[in-house]
Amino acid sequence: MTVHDVARALPDIATLRNLCRSIAMAEAVLNPDGEREHCFMPSWSEAEELASLRNGSGDELDIVFAPTGAYIRGFDHESPLSPYGHEDLPAPWPGVLDSVPEVFRRYIDEPAFTDEDGCPVVTVCLWRTAVATSWEAGPITYPDGHSDPDGSDWLFELLLDPTPEAFRSFAEDYYETSVDVEIIRHIYALRPLGRSHIVALNPSAPVETVLAEAKAMGYPLAAQ
Repeated sequence: MTVHDVARALPDIATLRNLCRSIAMAEAVLNPDGEREHCFMPSWSEAEELASLRNGSGDELDIVFAPTGAYIRGFDHESPLSPYGHEDLPAPWPGVLDSVPEVFRRYIDEPAFTDEDGCPVVTVCLWRTAVATSWEAGPITYPDGHSDPDGSDWLFELLLDPTPEAFRSFAEDYYETSVDVEIIRHIYALRPLGRSHIVALNPSAPVETVLAEAKAMGYPLAAQ
């Protein structure tokens, strides 16, 4: 799989945004006090939201939701497309960022997406303007012998399989605990979150902390 397969498979911007919020909310219930893989920040800036993935091993995925559309950049540190593996001076792989349209180009140099020397930390990039009917990515010549050259296969795993069952498999493996898939279905449907849902998914969760985070995330809450 490559970014071009992802571009054909991702849902529209609104659906992707809702999915990212649901994933982040479900993980916030399971792990309210620790570091998580998935986060959602509705106030990344005055007009932009950010969904992100950090796996703790240096791999990253960020999705900027803006009035102009959505911009996605990902980094797989083991990818042959890594900026650090093919030149004396780190640089993005040819084609990964070259075709990013002007409306999104400021994200290429966004400090959150670059290293301390200003090099974009990226192996995969795609975008979709607010008026476009599909996602786009630049023309890239991939090195031979790699079934997942840019990390797309696993970076987008939960976004390309947007089912509660897929999240349950991830969470049970990552957190080594059983997960009530009915509560995940509730969250994936963006139904209001209440105390009973939190306790059912994670009996040890500090309920007020989770409710406060849900409110900050813009997730709907049940009447308390």
